[in-house]
Amino acid sequence: MSETEQEQSDRQKYEFRKVIEKLKEYRGSGTQLVTIYVPPDRLISDVVAHVTQEHSEASNIKSKETRTNVQDALKSIKDRLKYYDTKPPENGMVLFSGAVDTGGGRTEMITEVLENPPQPIQSFRYHCDAEFLTEPLEEMLTDKGLFGLIVLDRREANVGWLRGKRVDPVKSATSLVPGKQRKGGQSAQRFARLRLEAIDNFYQEVAGMANDLFVEQRHEMDGILVGGPSPTKDEFLDGDYLHHELQDMVLGKFDVAYTDESGLYDLVDEASEVLAEHEILQDKQVMEEFFEELHDGDKATYGFEPTRENLVMGSVDRLLISEDLRKEVVAYECPNGHEEREFLDSDESAGEHSCSRCGETVEDGEREDAIDHLMEIADQRGTETVFVSTDFEKGDQLLTAFGGVAGLLRYSTGM
Repeated sequence: MSETEQEQSDRQKYEFRKVIEKLKEYRGSGTQLVTIYVPPDRLISDVVAHVTQEHSEASNIKSKETRTNVQDALKSIKDRLKYYDTKPPENGMVLFSGAVDTGGGRTEMITEVLENPPQPIQSFRYHCDAEFLTEPLEEMLTDKGLFGLIVLDRREANVGWLRGKRVDPVKSATSLVPGKQRKGGQSAQRFARLRLEAIDNFYQEVAGMANDLFVEQRHEMDGILVGGPSPTKDEFLDGDYLHHELQDMVLGKFDVAYTDESGLYDLVDEASEVLAEHEILQDKQVMEEFFEELHDGDKATYGFEPTRENLVMGSVDRLLISEDLRKEVVAYECPNGHEEREFLDSDESAGEHSCSRCGETVEDGEREDAIDHLMEIADQRGTETVFVSTDFEKGDQLLTAFGGVAGLLRYSTGM
């Protein structure tokens, strides 16, 4: 995946994460919040028919309030579905609708449609409860990476994908390698030679499956995992059967007892530490570079305002933002034309602002999401944005010690 594609993916995940966090806060007074997961191969007409059926069955709900709210939610979803032709977007979509509690015994009808989640939705799902169903989407947001999987012994082999946390078996093969016991009438030398030839042919067949599956997507892959008993997996890798570019992408080989489809799942389990390390490897590398510049160089900046100033100047090469940053920026302009900003928690009230230059008081400021604010400037200046996980020490320090915002500079600014 290119840097631009990765940045777009990170931005999309951030936008989804914001919406999901808002949806998770909503509560219904009864089982009246409707969630529908629509896979990409489901016809819109089928979804409409299902919603119509659910609307009819909702008339049996005993509570008048819950019955009305569920039917209103389904009507709202049906109205939204009118905007689509025959099929959902490429990765499917999720529809949320219901009367949410707003306090004081009052409710508000909200409807939200999330199109093209990070991974394709696997199956149709209708859910009605006091909360929206967000867990499947949350799992997609934490799932990272595309890895090729190969498990083999001298009898069979399976090849597939690990997409995030989902194992996808694709191809399999069985071998014609004879057992270790030779038939009568064959010399031991001839039998051994034929057996080695059969093993070699099988390894070539397995490599052919892997090459056909992986080569075209090698630029999007994060690595390849190989599993099986010893010495099979070692012979396969040491024999350079794989395409040379794929051979260089092998992250490790692991002892796996089974080589059918279940072996692919076992391989993922055995490689869990390698996968976890690889998932945040890029984040670790960029934070190592940031700390090196911070201590021994002069091309690092941190904190909202200093980083913003460098962004505006065009001196930031990479903008580093913590994945867990939840801040907003409030922009004020006093009567004398001075512009200033406050960096606040999302739920923090802004109040009055006193201009630090002239002392004038400003009551109303323009408020927006801090990440959106910074990324808009970054886009205008051709600056790459990197979202950094908090799942390792220095990534956590970006959030706790540096305010969740930092930058690696193109050149020293002397600031």
